[in-house]
Amino acid sequence: MHPKLIALENQFARSILTKVSDLCLDRRQVELWVKRDDLLHPILSGNKWRKLKYILNHALSLGATKVVSMGGAYSNHLHALAYVGQWLGLQTEAFVRGEPQSNPTLNDMEQWGMRLQFVSREDYRNLRQHKHWKSLPGIDTNAYWLPEGGSVELALQGVAELISEIDLQYDVICCPCGTGTTLAGIIEAVRSDVRVIGFSALKGGEFLKLDVEALLTRSRDNWDIITGYHFGGFARTSTELFEFMECFSSQSSIQLEPVYTGKMLYGIYDLLEKGFFKPGQRIIVLHSGGLQGNRGFLAK
Repeated sequence: MHPKLIALENQFARSILTKVSDLCLDRRQVELWVKRDDLLHPILSGNKWRKLKYILNHALSLGATKVVSMGGAYSNHLHALAYVGQWLGLQTEAFVRGEPQSNPTLNDMEQWGMRLQFVSREDYRNLRQHKHWKSLPGIDTNAYWLPEGGSVELALQGVAELISEIDLQYDVICCPCGTGTTLAGIIEAVRSDVRVIGFSALKGGEFLKLDVEALLTRSRDNWDIITGYHFGGFARTSTELFEFMECFSSQSSIQLEPVYTGKMLYGIYDLLEKGFFKPGQRIIVLHSGGLQGNRGFLAK
């Protein structure tokens, strides 16, 4: 591991396990624990650091001086990349989906030295075709291409480390899904008797199953992606979702955001009421961070 990455990670806090207590869980005789990756770092929280760690180590080992990636206007991935790029002394550039705009996330990224290029949705979709670190046409010779959300095999290695930190026996582990990369890393790392469930943040997220399978190094049958809790699409919300998040946070003292963790936990509680989880099961839920994105909803 590159010394600069080691020095950065040494500043991180512990990602603890927090048990959630409420009457719904007691009634269903189910335990729910949250893996608090949101506590790792004020900016590099959650799965963003997990995915970036070994990717950046690879980029530095190649002598890259620039990392180029892509994302939306409130992208947690780009936000984390801009910060760590400045910390490491790497130039960063990003293709941002949509019309030129300004918001707190983009302002942070520019403040940390990231160069932003806004692209149409069609051009953004075309960028998704390029999966290898040197596959982007016209990329500088000293630059490293990082696909959307850090969705490459090296990301799985960092995600697997969170599994090694869990010192409880458990039956089910859940995580939110954007690209499916974190889910793939968890599937690779857990025991075969653990059920792994992803909750898609996207409408029509069934395609994520193929993307996850493409990332896995071997076939596994202990996982699934639930696609019915997207609330109308990526970053779409409702009053019902915000009311659930407020209730959960007041009871657990764990803050959520509505793009990923809020939808996942809403789905888990709805499935509890439907008898999806068996009495006696212990469920681990990954808090994937991304709380900076709440600023986009507070501004509306």
